[in-house]
Amino acid sequence: MGSESLCTEEVFPMDGAGTDLRSNYLLNTRIAGVEEADLVLLVGTNPRYEAPLFNARLRKSWMHNELEIAVVGAPVDLSYTYEHLGDSASVVQQLASGKHPFSKKLAAAKRPMVVVGSGALQREDGSALLAAVTNIAQSARSASQVKDGWRVLNVLHRVASQVAALDLGYKAGVEEIRNHPPKVLFLLGADEGTITRADLPQDCYVIYQGHHGDAGACIADAVLPGSAYTEKTATYVNTEGRAQQTKLAVSAPGFAREDWKIIRALSEVVGQTLPYDELHEIRRRLTEVSPNLTRYGDVEEANYFKQAQDLSKNVKQQLSGTPLTPKQVSLKDFYMTDSISRASQTMAKCVQAVSAEESK
Repeated sequence: MGSESLCTEEVFPMDGAGTDLRSNYLLNTRIAGVEEADLVLLVGTNPRYEAPLFNARLRKSWMHNELEIAVVGAPVDLSYTYEHLGDSASVVQQLASGKHPFSKKLAAAKRPMVVVGSGALQREDGSALLAAVTNIAQSARSASQVKDGWRVLNVLHRVASQVAALDLGYKAGVEEIRNHPPKVLFLLGADEGTITRADLPQDCYVIYQGHHGDAGACIADAVLPGSAYTEKTATYVNTEGRAQQTKLAVSAPGFAREDWKIIRALSEVVGQTLPYDELHEIRRRLTEVSPNLTRYGDVEEANYFKQAQDLSKNVKQQLSGTPLTPKQVSLKDFYMTDSISRASQTMAKCVQAVSAEESK
């Protein structure tokens, strides 16, 4: 329909390399790669609640491989011991300049990992933070003299298939929508409430396509019921950049349909018929746009870390004095992180149980 405004609800810094280089937004060392690391620096993240499987790998390596872990951020319970460097962004700046005492440990590490949480990059100083973390990772990589196959810089995402959206060229964040208010807004599973009716013109027509009727459905003029991940054969990409495929386990209820079928039918209604009648045709197009999206189970390695560091020098933003506190610091936050869990009676009971325990 001629629109180029394709956005994600999650924000990512666009200064410097932004999302032009995949290495800038992937967990480049991979989840299993943690078991080969000898030192991990966590910045502005709580992997115990944001990425439990990744945290399990950290704990396993801490127990069996004597992995050394340090944290810049809130002093949360990660289920293992770590060196807490502080929660100020100034610590990150000191590490980037090599003036912090921990810089010597980073330089001495043989296989270091630097992991920054995607939530931390959504701060107002997100660009400056990513630039500083990029410098820390590249300095550690140079000092360790590891082989080219070892990657130090890592971004830990909290949202399913955010990486896929960035691979496809979506713009990170919704500022484009706020700056250029649309006449029609199509929300595809957008349930985090980053866009409200107050952000839109009164005559803006909002279409919501999704499941469980969360925040997006509440502001919609029309609702197109889609299928949850258990109700469709679909493609997701994890924080490593690994394409994964879901299989239909249960049929979607009522009038709900698989997302691609709804969009295909809608395209015919508006006179812009899409040339896809079968799922394999869509996947063929995905392969043309971004081949890694259909190489299920594989990871397309990303490079250009030195180039990302060079581009980060163009970032003029300064780090703020705001503490690097992760978005999920307590157990009750873990149970309400998406539209499915927020609609679950079981998850609601979990929150009640945790709240009751904390109030004792």
